[in-house]
Amino acid sequence: MTDTTGYQPPKIWTWDAESGGKWASTNRPIAGATHEAQLPRGTHPLQLYSMGTPNGQKVTILLEELLARGETGAEYDAHLIRIGEGDQFSSGFVEINPNSKIPALLDTDTGSRVFESGAILLYLAEKFGQFLPTDPAHKTEAMNWLFWLQGSAPYLGGGFGHFYAYAPEKFEYPINRFAMEAKRQMDVLDRELANNRFLGGDDYTIADIATWPWYGNMVLGQAYNAAEFLQVDGYKNLRRWADEIAARPAVQRGRKVNRTFGPLEDQLHERHDASDFDLKTQDKLST
Repeated sequence: MTDTTGYQPPKIWTWDAESGGKWASTNRPIAGATHEAQLPRGTHPLQLYSMGTPNGQKVTILLEELLARGETGAEYDAHLIRIGEGDQFSSGFVEINPNSKIPALLDTDTGSRVFESGAILLYLAEKFGQFLPTDPAHKTEAMNWLFWLQGSAPYLGGGFGHFYAYAPEKFEYPINRFAMEAKRQMDVLDRELANNRFLGGDDYTIADIATWPWYGNMVLGQAYNAAEFLQVDGYKNLRRWADEIAARPAVQRGRKVNRTFGPLEDQLHERHDASDFDLKTQDKLST
């Protein structure tokens, strides 16, 4: 069936109405702050401002993995940025990330601001000398997959996820277009993981940590309620990889941080100390 909306693009596009859908109130064609507000600061050198979306999970999983390896310098404060309420457009957040997207990191030891999730992973991996091979060939392969993820995930999330799960109206063309691409991407991963335990080889790296929150959650049926639609059961190697990573205690902790959706036991709105994971569910939730 062909979509027939009757819409014809105007000669010049103008922004005169919200686009509709779940995130309409935060979408706008200009950058910069909408309001003055300073960001909170905790006691640790690493200050993370984020939300537990797949991009946010990348960073908290890596931080928890670093702590599990005894890197005490990776202790961090994770402050919740409620993107549906526009916290990312505060003057304080824009100062750290002019693109107004989570996650954003401030390293008070070095005075560095770090934005874009892939850049944060690379920054932390190099800072602590963990989860990134030192051998040039192996490092290059890990970087191949890290950059593959950064370029591919928008087609899964902003493409397929948006039109399938969040768009105010459902249209055949964009759903089919991005479903096809999502399946092609999962096939790319499945073929790679047929020959390697992890992405790029036998070592668990930031490439896996970056990719799991997107494609791991998808193949485990935890994204967009689309597992049956995309027939994810057919990607056996991808599922094996996703299950192995999901079983890691640091991953189980990291995916809870700054999370505001799903079962309450999987939510830890803010994290300032390792003991926060041991609190009762009702004590975890910040107001």
